[in-house]
Amino acid sequence: MSAPMNIGEAARQSGVSAKMVRHYESLGLLPQVQRSDSGYRQYSSAEVHTLRFIKRSRDLGFSMAEIAELVSLWQNRRRASASVRRIAQKHADDLAQRIAAMQAMQHTLAHLVHGCQGNDRPDCPILDDLAGQSAAKQQIV
Repeated sequence: MSAPMNIGEAARQSGVSAKMVRHYESLGLLPQVQRSDSGYRQYSSAEVHTLRFIKRSRDLGFSMAEIAELVSLWQNRRRASASVRRIAQKHADDLAQRIAAMQAMQHTLAHLVHGCQGNDRPDCPILDDLAGQSAAKQQIV
């Protein structure tokens, strides 16, 4: 077993800020860590490994609630992989919906930008669309 480390070293080794280490601990994602006689937190390599797991999960966009569930499943050797798959599949489906929505926004903005003359005149189809006036003009025509 390696020597205990302070929060700064645990943060450095895990790639997570000390502030986030404390936050994850307050959320119960990390067990209560040992403290020195002077009250400083002391982290083991196991806690650093958990912090890396949390960081990787965050990098993939999982919510804190999902991460809590994933950490629990990861630490439970009797887990069913179906539970892990369910969480990951739901997250992948959510990401696909968000990507589709963002692509639709990008398409709409590209269309609006293409329709804008971008000159010194005040007419602006982008502002008209944002103000909801393009639909009104189309109905009048």
